[in-house]
Amino acid sequence: MIPVITIDGPTASGKGTVASRVAEALGFALLDSGALYRLTALSAIEAGVALDDAAAIAALARTLPVRFEGERILLGGRSVQDAIRQEAIGNAASKIAALPAVRTALVELQHGFRRPPGLVADGRDMGTVIFPDATLKVFLTASVQARADRRYKQLIDKGFPANMLALLQDLKERDARDTERAVAPLKPAEGAYLLDTSELTIEQSVAQVLDWWHHRAGTLGK
Repeated sequence: MIPVITIDGPTASGKGTVASRVAEALGFALLDSGALYRLTALSAIEAGVALDDAAAIAALARTLPVRFEGERILLGGRSVQDAIRQEAIGNAASKIAALPAVRTALVELQHGFRRPPGLVADGRDMGTVIFPDATLKVFLTASVQARADRRYKQLIDKGFPANMLALLQDLKERDARDTERAVAPLKPAEGAYLLDTSELTIEQSVAQVLDWWHHRAGTLGK
């Protein structure tokens, strides 16, 4: 069985960066499931598809021409890693993620990222729905204020406008949508390790996940 590490958590908790560095350290493949929803949202907006047209968006999702190449995210050969991080795309992604047809369409695509020697998958339902048999499951979170601070800095660093009060409100609304939706709500998977990164650096967070992994892998090897 190809090993999988799942790292789930709310928006701006740092899970994407942690997952990327853990994957790099272990030589594993990386799946940014949140990017798939953002990519689907971007495709829908560019195609003029209404965000509540579940059937049309699901059709787009099933044929999403996406590739992850290190820090680059390619959609049909076009680099879109910066474009999909805009707040408008994030809001749209959160909305379409609540559509059961869209989530179903993306399941097979996500399973296809599981290949040797292993996979690190980050998102909101990686450990609960997509890879329930994962070798290690982590639920990574942080306070709303800490997450807003991180998102503000991220946007400013990339040259996008940002408003702290608006970011705080947006994160609270997204948390509510993600935890209260009927399909695959955001919650820790059974047996997941909980990691609050509010006061931790990225390096400390990565080190903790790797420590859990080595302990888990060592236990399985006995």
